[in-house]
Amino acid sequence: MPCQQISLPLQADFTSVRMRILQLGKFYPVRGGVEKVMYDLLTGLAVRGIQCDMLCAYGEKGSAQISVLSDCKIICTKTLAKKYATMISPQMVSTLRRIASNYDIIHVHHPDPMAAIALRLSGYKGKVVLHWHSDIVKQKKLLNFYLPLQLWLINRADLIVGTTPVYIAASPYLKDVQHKCTYLPIGINGVKPNDAQVTAIKALYPGHKIVFSLGRLVHYKGYKYLVEAAKYLDDSYMVLIGGIGALHDELQQQIDDEGLSRRVKLLGFVPNEELPAYYGACDVYCLSSIMKTEAFAIVQIEAMSCGKPVVCCNIEGSGVPWVNAHGVSGLVVEPENGRALADAIRKICEDRVVYDNLSDGARSRYHELFRKPQMISRCMEIYQQVLA
Repeated sequence: MPCQQISLPLQADFTSVRMRILQLGKFYPVRGGVEKVMYDLLTGLAVRGIQCDMLCAYGEKGSAQISVLSDCKIICTKTLAKKYATMISPQMVSTLRRIASNYDIIHVHHPDPMAAIALRLSGYKGKVVLHWHSDIVKQKKLLNFYLPLQLWLINRADLIVGTTPVYIAASPYLKDVQHKCTYLPIGINGVKPNDAQVTAIKALYPGHKIVFSLGRLVHYKGYKYLVEAAKYLDDSYMVLIGGIGALHDELQQQIDDEGLSRRVKLLGFVPNEELPAYYGACDVYCLSSIMKTEAFAIVQIEAMSCGKPVVCCNIEGSGVPWVNAHGVSGLVVEPENGRALADAIRKICEDRVVYDNLSDGARSRYHELFRKPQMISRCMEIYQQVLA
């Protein structure tokens, strides 16, 4: 398959240490948070003059090699099947065995059993950075088989990187290796809403305070509690939920049974080009997730970059309430409680002083902690530390 050229602006920001990095894990094209972090690290390091490739399973048919810059590429191996949210790609093993010695550091992204297997069988002797995005929470059967390999991976890693200090400290699997753990907050380029699109969305709900939420319609996202929250809001509120998933019909039935169709709307799939406008049009962003499966939630910092206050849940052991600091960038409430979500939404939207303070705080917290250039600079420091 011919290479696809992705055009990126070069920056004169070269590291003093020549590094050859391989990002390993998950799949391409980008569909979720882990893949986005991998891709953003790849492209961010590339424009700073660091050779950084990415090896992952291909989410489409066949295999591919995609050129990012002249010496940086995405190597996609053939996927045979998908089981337990894991791409099965034996070709990843043989490919990594062939290319592993080309790199100074392999940066493996967890959880991804296929990537761990490939690394274990690669014969690679160099440095390993383990990016601990989350524990395996949902796939209990998989975890039973994966635990020995996970333990090997933890011991093999020269440095373990989490996305928040909270998650790293709380993970039961990392309690004995805290001495080699650090954290690297996810960073993004700020969301830039189009004024005309924002106006068009607001025109659909005139006079309403808009609450926006985005994600797959699955259990751990806690959307039934966000729908429940609408019972405690009046008709001046409109809750917009973007995304698709297995619980669509169940949530729509809940909306219909509770007579909430004037306060809650399931938007379905929202194209990427339309998402900024929803962030721009909303008054508050609500993350109703209830389980530690939600380890960070990039959607929070996307909303914060637009100066939107965030309401989230205090998920034990998760980094979610660290990202959205209570009383600074938004409000944090107890999980699985629709009334608590509604009370927080009202507190933000019905007090101008509170709203303005949290709006300013959200924007400031994004700029302080969650910008992509900061993530890339910190990642470079981590690599230099590992190679020192």
